[in-house]
Amino acid sequence: MDALRQALEPAALPPGSTPVLAVIVDTEEEFDWSKPFSRSAVGVASIPAQASMQAVFRRHGIAPTYAIDWPVAATPVSIAFMRRLLDRGECEIGAHLHPWVNPPHEETLSAPNSYAGNLPRELERRKIDALTRLIERNFGRHPRLYKAGRYGIGPQTPGILAELGYEIDASVVPHTSFRGDGGPDFRAGPDRPFWFGPGDRLLELPVSTGFAGRLSARGPALFPWLEGRIGRTLRLPGIAARTGLLERIPLTPEGCGLEDLKRVARAMLADGHRVLTLCYHSPSLVPGHTPYVRDEAQLRAFLATCDAFFDFFASEAGGRFATAAEILDACRAARAAPAGTPEPARLSA
Repeated sequence: MDALRQALEPAALPPGSTPVLAVIVDTEEEFDWSKPFSRSAVGVASIPAQASMQAVFRRHGIAPTYAIDWPVAATPVSIAFMRRLLDRGECEIGAHLHPWVNPPHEETLSAPNSYAGNLPRELERRKIDALTRLIERNFGRHPRLYKAGRYGIGPQTPGILAELGYEIDASVVPHTSFRGDGGPDFRAGPDRPFWFGPGDRLLELPVSTGFAGRLSARGPALFPWLEGRIGRTLRLPGIAARTGLLERIPLTPEGCGLEDLKRVARAMLADGHRVLTLCYHSPSLVPGHTPYVRDEAQLRAFLATCDAFFDFFASEAGGRFATAAEILDACRAARAAPAGTPEPARLSA
């Protein structure tokens, strides 16, 4: 997207900091991903099921950020569940905008309009503002993190977020384009945290996406060609992955196994990344709601994959876990430190 193709200031942890992992959950209603968008699909029965993953988080000392959308923030059962976690200090709450179920309902339902960044600025602002106020009313605090549904950040979004008091965005998916569906193209943008928006005050925490394989160092240049029209016709992305040459892997248990997650984490850490984010959609915690978890066996595997990956990250990779807000505070401290400061305060363990 054009708003992220300008020169941007990288954001980094203080020198000497060990790698950190934040978990950001797209916390949303259940709907059939294969059907047209509907304003009436607002069930949130899967929200209490987050307790199974929360038990995994608890074992590893992880406090995830649940980026919640309108149905979650408006329904008593999901409010009560999230409030208990929040009051115990076991999570943070952010905002997640699904424009098709978030008032005001003025736009035509369509694939392009499902990306909030495509909406007129005033309508996008009113939707984000309405969600923000709902979260404040039902959870007693202002969300600091925003994640656009379907990763639909647009050219006006940074200014809107700044106006509404947000400090972190988590909508960018590096090395990925959604143009075929009317969404943004992130292939020319950074693949690690950066400052952006008015006065460069917003922190972007991208969805960790990297390349593995013998040609991983050339991934950003090669992969757009592989997934182009000719490349897809020849099935080149699959061939490159199967032969161990090049594979684009997002850091998510949805569609990725444990070895996939380890491979991309190792590759990104070797490339100098020190901030990683793992994401998933909350409806995946109930079989049948997403393509990634269709039965109880897949749910057990999903939970086990996360559990084992967290253990890998802390033990083998030597990393630790942080909330999005803690990462923001650490990056701000590093940014404010005078040049030549030998050892700024590190992110607390």
